[in-house]
Amino acid sequence: MLTAGNVTTTDDKITLLLAGGARSDWQRYRIDSDFLKPADAWSLSLGLPDNVFPSQAVRGAPVQLQVGGETVLTGRIDSVQRRIARQGQMTLTLNGRDATAILVDCAAPIFSARQLTLDAAIAAIVRPLGIKRIRIQADGVTRNDSIHIEPGERAWDALVRVAAGRGLWPWCDPDGTLVIGGPDYSRPPVATLVLKPSTGEVNMLSLEDTSSINGCYSELTVLAQSHASQADNLAVLDLSDTPDATGQNAGETGSDSDDDDDDSGCGESGHYSRSRTIKDPDVPYYRPQVLVVGDVDNPEQVQFRARKAMADAHLSGYDLQIDVPGHRTPGGQLWTPGQRVHVISEPHDIDDTYFLMGRSFSGGRPGGQTTTLRLKEDGIWIPDAYPKARHKHRHKKKKTELAVIPVWDMK
Repeated sequence: MLTAGNVTTTDDKITLLLAGGARSDWQRYRIDSDFLKPADAWSLSLGLPDNVFPSQAVRGAPVQLQVGGETVLTGRIDSVQRRIARQGQMTLTLNGRDATAILVDCAAPIFSARQLTLDAAIAAIVRPLGIKRIRIQADGVTRNDSIHIEPGERAWDALVRVAAGRGLWPWCDPDGTLVIGGPDYSRPPVATLVLKPSTGEVNMLSLEDTSSINGCYSELTVLAQSHASQADNLAVLDLSDTPDATGQNAGETGSDSDDDDDDSGCGESGHYSRSRTIKDPDVPYYRPQVLVVGDVDNPEQVQFRARKAMADAHLSGYDLQIDVPGHRTPGGQLWTPGQRVHVISEPHDIDDTYFLMGRSFSGGRPGGQTTTLRLKEDGIWIPDAYPKARHKHRHKKKKTELAVIPVWDMK
């Protein structure tokens, strides 16, 4: 068991790599990384005793941020603030975001295409904006029957829309790689954080949890309409082992009704009204919600969108925030979103594993280095990235239903 006496608190040097040079003497800094926030932000400031502003620090300059020699962010400078006090003291403050900032700020290329795989569709959106490294982090891929990017649509919004058709989410790795996928919940926890006043076992600075009904729904229905296509056979690959013929699970209902009874024999599927309803048994009273998502290619896309939307709604009901000293786990790893953490708190009656959704490194003279961890319920977010692995991890005793997994375990 970890105690307050063996918490890793060794200071890590914060280094900015810019224009072939490096600087580490920062007075204050903050480096964020969060799955739910597009374009991770960072801020650095320092005094300039030599009274010379560095000429390389200009807006738009590419940078890398390192913590203890490990790269934690690749991006660009957004803004440069240069301040001179009356006494002559000079301060430089740099603010920026990671490599996906251009997707948030700029419009996507306008195009329409048919029969694109997921990776090809994503590349068509992001590569014209300078993002070359892309990784799909999920089991199974989809083929989009039709993709249409509207004029003025943000590249990030278009990317999220395409990824949502497979129930996935985009984020940026520390090296600047754009990742489309979801977490692997089979990984073991990287640390145990303890708050036990009765025994004096404490290895955190503070713990705060918040529960709320806002944004949570007892049932969520997704409505969609399919466009005409050559066939409705472009389903998700490697997801054939469904629990039943309809691919539905406990807490899920859905329908596909034909709005066009004209069978011309041309092989087109026509227009269909599609719907999928997911229920959350943890919401204590009737709170319905309906989402309209527009065109979809097949029933699987409606299901993916509905399950992800309900997972997001469910996650919004509980937040766990923990402040810890330093920037590393007790085992020496840098805190990184995607890790799983075992949390024990006697006052909160908590003894469970949580998913690290986001973290913020902060520090400076004289407060020292601290990390804020933003944790969510484990095994809920992006349930369809690794459905088979997740099923084996969370339902070890059942071996027949492997492909379509409930958003969470029904109790």
